[in-house]
Amino acid sequence: MARYCVVGSLNMDMVTRVERFPLPGESLRGLSFSIFPGGKGANQAVALARLGARVEMVGALGDDVLGARYRKVLGEAGVGMRGLGEVAGVSTGSASIEVAATGENKIIVVAGANEGVNLAFLAGKKALIEEADILLLQLEVPLESVVQAARMAHEAGKIVILDPAPAQDIPAGLYPFVSVITPNETEAAILTGCDTKDEAGIARAGAVLLDRGARFVVIKAGGRGAYLVEKSGLSRVPGYPVKVVDTVAAGDSFNAGLAFALGDLSSSKVLSREAILAALPFANAVGGLSTTKEGAQSAMPSRAEAEALMRS
Repeated sequence: MARYCVVGSLNMDMVTRVERFPLPGESLRGLSFSIFPGGKGANQAVALARLGARVEMVGALGDDVLGARYRKVLGEAGVGMRGLGEVAGVSTGSASIEVAATGENKIIVVAGANEGVNLAFLAGKKALIEEADILLLQLEVPLESVVQAARMAHEAGKIVILDPAPAQDIPAGLYPFVSVITPNETEAAILTGCDTKDEAGIARAGAVLLDRGARFVVIKAGGRGAYLVEKSGLSRVPGYPVKVVDTVAAGDSFNAGLAFALGDLSSSKVLSREAILAALPFANAVGGLSTTKEGAQSAMPSRAEAEALMRS
């Protein structure tokens, strides 16, 4: 069985539902309040564990009640915690989210302990990164640490999957360490400046990312599925029809499904276009199923559920 490591963020999402957003200085009665574990890094780790993978989470929590609560969440999910650190006197990362009846939202993110995932912290986790077969990365911890983690895994001959979210400028030196980069259409447009509203634009954006050094480019396209972009063109792998309730963390679930399939479901253990094309249907199923329930980690499917959707 393949081994996985996720280096990334851990946030607690505090969600308040309201009829409408308050005006400056106004107090409103909320409709409901919920706390959900989130953060792109932990989302991907939990999604992998839900699928049955052996996964270690490398990240940092604060020495507060939210950090203690998150450790319990990861333990119950079966995520390895040898890579977790605790930052004294700093809050666990958080996102304060207001959701209006229209579906619009306003979000304030406080990185908190996630900023503690610095180069010194990462140096102590090198063995965990190198013992994994596949490393998953996102962009919610310091960029220099993302680059360093990718370098460690790449130099050890491991597969590196980068979810470039939230979209931002990426150091040129990161791309050559990336085995598969997986932006959605919006992120691909931001990263490359290409209009990705049609397949020709998706192909152009993918070509830019390939020119920058990424070995393979997979562009997520929501309900339409996903595209594998190559110099010669692109291949679309369709998604599965599902009743969408909440798209939060669908991209994280997709990445976990892709990594899991590359490690355990593909007939080839060598990273190739054939292996990625074989893995994408499972990734689409995992990502799609995660949209059928409310919340992030609570909506992530099991391997059996994903395989059942594929059969149906």
